[in-house]
Amino acid sequence: MNWDRIEGNWKQFRGNVREKWGKLTDDQLDVIGGKREQLAGKLQEAYGYSKDQAEREVDAWASGLGDRS
Repeated sequence: MNWDRIEGNWKQFRGNVREKWGKLTDDQLDVIGGKREQLAGKLQEAYGYSKDQAEREVDAWASGLGDRS
């Protein structure tokens, strides 16, 4: 899925993000605001991921969104 679309519809994707990464708080989701780099950074903080791992997780999640009808 295109990150511009995710960013523009962030409020709709927040629930999906909370399901996938339950350690992220509402405040963190507000800060992320649909920005890919922010999401990866918060995953690094919350889950102890390396930068590469966080980016792979984010990309895999976004790719999965495109599969939905």
